[in-house]
Amino acid sequence: MSPQPQRRRNYAPFIIAVILAGALIVGLRTLFSVGPEGEPARVQGSEQVKACDGDGITLTVAVSSEKAELLRSIASGYNGRKVGGRCADVIIETKASGGAMQALARGWDEREDGPRPDVWSPASNGWITLLQQRVSATDAGSVVAADNPSIAKTPLVIAMPLPMAEALGWPDKKLGWSDLLELSAGSWAKHGHPEWGDFRLGKTNPNFSTSGLNATVGAYFAATGLSGDLSEKNVADSKARDFVRGVERSIVHYGDTTLTFLSNLQRADDAGAGLSYISAVAVEEKSVWDYNQGNPTGDPETLGDHAKPKVPLAAIYPKEGTLYSDNPYAVLTAPWVDEAKRRVAADFLAHLQAPEQQERFAEFAFRSHEGKAGKLITLENGLLPDEPKATLSPPAPNVLDKVLASWADLRKPANVLMVIDVSGSMGAPVPDTGKNKLELAKQAAINSLPQFGPHDKLGLWMFSTERDGDKDHLELSPLSVVDDAQRKNLRARLGGLTPDGGTGLYDTTLAAYEHVRGLRKGDAINAVVFLTDGKNEDVDSISLENLIPELRAESGQDSVRVFTIAYGQDADLDVLRKISETTNATAYDSREPGSIDQVFTAVISNF
Repeated sequence: MSPQPQRRRNYAPFIIAVILAGALIVGLRTLFSVGPEGEPARVQGSEQVKACDGDGITLTVAVSSEKAELLRSIASGYNGRKVGGRCADVIIETKASGGAMQALARGWDEREDGPRPDVWSPASNGWITLLQQRVSATDAGSVVAADNPSIAKTPLVIAMPLPMAEALGWPDKKLGWSDLLELSAGSWAKHGHPEWGDFRLGKTNPNFSTSGLNATVGAYFAATGLSGDLSEKNVADSKARDFVRGVERSIVHYGDTTLTFLSNLQRADDAGAGLSYISAVAVEEKSVWDYNQGNPTGDPETLGDHAKPKVPLAAIYPKEGTLYSDNPYAVLTAPWVDEAKRRVAADFLAHLQAPEQQERFAEFAFRSHEGKAGKLITLENGLLPDEPKATLSPPAPNVLDKVLASWADLRKPANVLMVIDVSGSMGAPVPDTGKNKLELAKQAAINSLPQFGPHDKLGLWMFSTERDGDKDHLELSPLSVVDDAQRKNLRARLGGLTPDGGTGLYDTTLAAYEHVRGLRKGDAINAVVFLTDGKNEDVDSISLENLIPELRAESGQDSVRVFTIAYGQDADLDVLRKISETTNATAYDSREPGSIDQVFTAVISNF
């Protein structure tokens, strides 16, 4: 750049000083948000720092991911308040609703499940219903209080790219699950858009995700024509099961959270392919607003960082009725929740339901704890403030348990090849575990086997370098139906893995992709689960630049998706993310090796 002409007086030092001072003020205001009692509550990114000294009361609240960052911000403004004469801190911990339910049902092991909560706020009361059903079966007694009020609400909707929704008659025409079932049997050609191909539905795994659970329940209500009093007999009815099975068969793949689908959709939209990734996905209403703002994670800190999508989403409120994610606030009845914590829990609940905090929920497209729509619930934002016209009454605990159990039989089957890195670096010890990386990975893979059902096929490869002549991989078990014999075989094969050699990452990725592609089935989820702790070390292998185009060969429901796991600090997460995103899948971060069991569970939830 050519030098600027010299001015008579040089104001640059003064201007720079002003800018720096302003930046410092903004930085300090971000770092220190003053609490109600005038005491600072420091926030560093998403990590909360306590405002109280050693005599304070700490209340740990486990919350679902879609509201975690907002609650973390609200808690940071609350922390330092005096409750019963003592300083109070509220620490927000993110925990998937289904994962928290399972952890509470089995007694909550902090080594496996993370910090033990005093209060639990899942996305829906349905999880509390399931928890009560699980603990009643074990005579463990009540785990949560009887009264679990809502802190904010958002209904389940079917999010669809706006042109597709308009092709079906949105917003004037009433649409629902029956329309999706009809679409799933054909293509968009009957609606004048053959270029959109087959109908592709995205839905989360109901064992972990509220939207997945509510969508499964909603499909049963649609199948029976009921709006309440769903019974075990209804769930067992063959016609109802055929309806639900038909909806499930249009699934592209499942997922642990809706963020999987919405983040993938954003990347497709960035590439001008927003209409080719997915036709519809079951999400909460507020997630449609998040996506349409270019912020699919819903994190308030990232709002505005990304442009709005070229193709926004429209919210379809199922005409058969829908369920609310009512975000209950459940104080645990566990012995570690003493009277002091109960006082803080009650005070923080009152704080959350106060008008000022309810307005903060409304700023991120939640409805109030009473269900009232705020100013962001508008047609311009892809939402309909007068909907939903019909709401569904949640099933009884025993019925909800049957719905969840039935999904395992009705869901879309999967053909999955598990590919495990056995390079020498996998023999490195993991601190505080008494095991090496490969031992932890093997155990996580073995623990995941019960998640596969008798309609699935599962195979196993290991890889490092030159495991089978010039090939970097070796097949240990072909893709086979997951029955008791195959599970036993896989446990034995996994148990016998030992570390040796380098990391033949690229050749193995391509070989695994092509192998599953050759065996793919149009009525199944076809995928590779690929775990590695390193970078490509095969100098004679295909390059990354040549690998990526090979992975773009197919699209549609029968395409092969490569779900990668970056395992350990030396794993190349950027490369693995590129591989997964190219195949419309997701890369999972397990660079802290102790997290591998939870990560493996999240990966397998895609099937």
